[in-house]
This record gives sequence, C-alpha cells and structure tokens, in this order.
Amino acid sequence: MSDTQLHEAPKAHARIVFLGAVSPHWEVYGEYGDENLIEEFRARVLARLVLLPRDDPQFRRNMARIVRDAERELISIEWDMGDPNYEF
Repeated sequence: MSDTQLHEAPKAHARIVFLGAVSPHWEVYGEYGDENLIEEFRARVLARLVLLPRDDPQFRRNMARIVRDAERELISIEWDMGDPNYEF
C-alpha cells in the first residue's frame, strides 16, 4: 500500500456479519459512505462468502481477498463473526 493511501481517511465503512450455519451465511451492512461504493463492495463480498461458513478452509483465503479489496477502495471493515471468542 502506498504512503498516500495510508494517510487517506476511509471513504466508507462496512460491517460483515456471519448469520449462522444456515445459508446464506453472510450479510454486509454499510455504516456510512457512498451507497454505490458500498453496494458494489457488498456484491463482491457476497460473491466470495455467501455459501461459505466461517469454518470452511476457503473462508480464510476469501477473507484475505476481501481485506485487500477494502484497502484498495478505502473502505474500513469490521467483522462480526457471531462469537466474541472467534479467533481470526
């Protein structure tokens, strides 16, 4: 990440929530920022996660991709895994 990106404030914030064992497993809520930016990000996140439970091995790889995507778009993200003791 470049120095200019490190000092720029986020354009938006999204909360990614694990809904449980029954599909769909995930939802993305925009807390603030441009609605179009949030909706496009939401679509990409759900394309990667909607059918993956949090304990699936593919989840970790897709989570890393989502984090990089958010960094590129200057979107701060928060993960709500449904369990305060869940370890990333």
